[in-house]
Amino acid sequence: MIIDIHTHINNYHEDRVVSLEACLDKLIENMKANQVDYSLVLTSYKVNEHRPSTKQVVEAIKGYDNLGVVAGISYLNYNHRDLNEISGYLDQKLIKGLKFYPGYEPFYPNDKRLKVVYDMAIEYDVPVMFHSGDTYAPTGKIKYSHPIHIDDLAVDYPELKIVICHVGNPWIRDCMEVVYKNKNVHADISGLVLGNFSEKFERFMKKEIEEMITYAGDPNYLLYGTDWPISNMDSYLKFMEQLDLPQEKKELILWKNAVNLFKIDVDKLKSL
Repeated sequence: MIIDIHTHINNYHEDRVVSLEACLDKLIENMKANQVDYSLVLTSYKVNEHRPSTKQVVEAIKGYDNLGVVAGISYLNYNHRDLNEISGYLDQKLIKGLKFYPGYEPFYPNDKRLKVVYDMAIEYDVPVMFHSGDTYAPTGKIKYSHPIHIDDLAVDYPELKIVICHVGNPWIRDCMEVVYKNKNVHADISGLVLGNFSEKFERFMKKEIEEMITYAGDPNYLLYGTDWPISNMDSYLKFMEQLDLPQEKKELILWKNAVNLFKIDVDKLKSL
């Protein structure tokens, strides 16, 4: 089984507008081509003609048992109406987690303004994901997205389930320590490359991920994600094949850890 916990249906070619339905169709097509059983769609911290709202994505995926939604939240712009909407979706089990974008927005994860959201995540027992590491846009401020800042949050909120996206790349070693030290912290391997892995970069990143696992122990904290459509699914699966790990550990990364963390109904997936 394969579960991709990090995909988007944003339109990243902003010189032309592609419909939400067309982006969703493309995601389903790529999942089928790569035998991906389930994907989480992460919404953005901003909403415009290229980036659909959480409400739009929740509506669009109705009827797709192989898709779930993680709600993007804007640190700068969220209001009580947004929180009411999100709590309603959590109540109805229409979203699987929350996502923040430090680096794209100028804040540190342990900012007190977010306490109300973290309390909500704890109450509903859903993970909170954080962009970490380099930013796709050069206007991002990467001092905010260094994975070391997740440590403060993990210590202050030991019941909060946290995911460091992109293993904090390029600060993978710092991410490694935060994950090793804090049992409530996970990391995903998404967005390590634009498009396909080159042979040279694949070798480099293979060594980095294997060293992380050697240091932090059995990878029950590591999650498979691609960042599709920024990164290609087929190239990511080839990268997973190259990792020097026993099959049972690869399965933890590819789907078992995600099932436990995001409470995904495996029996329903097997019947599809």
